[in-house]
Amino acid sequence: MTYEAPDSDPINAKPWRGPESRARVLAIRLQAVGDTVLTLPYLQALRRVLPDATLDFLTRREMADIPKSVALFDHVFEIGGGRSARLQLLSALALVPCLWAQRYELVLDLQRNRISRTVRALLRPAAWSEFDRFSPRLAGERTRSTIEAVQLGSLQVYPDLALRQSHAGVEKLRAAGWDDASELVVLNPAGAFPDRSWPLASYAAFAELWLAESARATQFLMLGLPELAPKTRFLKERLGDRLLSLVGQTSPGEAFALVRRAALVLAEDSGLMHMAWVSGAPTLALFGASRRAWSRPHGSYSDCLSACGQPDGTCMDG
Repeated sequence: MTYEAPDSDPINAKPWRGPESRARVLAIRLQAVGDTVLTLPYLQALRRVLPDATLDFLTRREMADIPKSVALFDHVFEIGGGRSARLQLLSALALVPCLWAQRYELVLDLQRNRISRTVRALLRPAAWSEFDRFSPRLAGERTRSTIEAVQLGSLQVYPDLALRQSHAGVEKLRAAGWDDASELVVLNPAGAFPDRSWPLASYAAFAELWLAESARATQFLMLGLPELAPKTRFLKERLGDRLLSLVGQTSPGEAFALVRRAALVLAEDSGLMHMAWVSGAPTLALFGASRRAWSRPHGSYSDCLSACGQPDGTCMDG
C-alpha cells in the first residue's frame, strides 16, 4: 500500500500491526554524511514513541562514526565496499545472515536504493516503509513521512540527541588554542563546487565584524576534511590567533560534538552544516547551486541565505 504525506510522492509502506512495546526495528541510511546525520533526530523521535523497542541502524562504514557516537541505537551495523556499489552490495549480502538473526519486524528504508531494497526484501519484515526520494520537500520532512508511514503515530522532533561522550574532541580543541572561555563560531567554507562557495574574503570580513560587534571574547574554529587546508591558511592570515584549525584532525563524531558547542555555525551546504542544525547549534547556511528545497536547515535556531531566485529553490547552475 502507499501512504501520502502532504505535498509528497506516495510512500511505499506496509504499516505496523503488532504490539508496539517490543518491536524490533532496523533503520537503513547508507549515505552521505549529512543525510545520515539528518535522520538521527527523527529516529530519536521514534525512540520516544517506542521506548522499549530494539532500534538498530545500518549504514556504510564511512558513515558509522556519528551514529555510534549518539546514545540512540542498540546496534550500529556497517557495510564495506568503499565507493563501489557492487562491493557495497556484496558486503551487505554478507551481513544479511547476521541481520536475519535479529528477527526485525519493522524496517525503515531511509535510503531507497538497490542495496537497501535488497536488504529489506531479504529480511522479510512484517512492516516496512521506503524513503520518498524525489518530492521537492525538505529531506527531514520526507524522513518524518517515511517513519510515520508505518502508522505508529506522529513524531515530535527536537534537537535533543545525547552523545555517549559529551566531551569528545575538547582536548584537541584546547591543544589548538581554545582558552575554555571564549565563545566559538564555526566557519565552514566547505562547498563542494565553486558555485556552492562563498568568497573567503567574505568569511574574513564576517569574522572581523563579529569581533567588532560581539560583547564576548570569540574564537573561530574550522573543522572538516584536509582539503580545506588552503582555505584555512587564507583565513589564518586575516584572523591570526583568533582562528583555530582542527581541519583533518577530528573524527566525524568529534566534529559533531564540537559543533554543539558553537554560538554560531556559518556554513555552506555540507555535512558539517547538517551536523550543526541537527544538534541544535544556531546555524546560518549559505546556499549557491544547491537544492534549497531539499537541503536547507530548518528549525527556529537556523536560517538559510540562498543565491537562487527560483521559488522552488532548485537552482543548480550557480
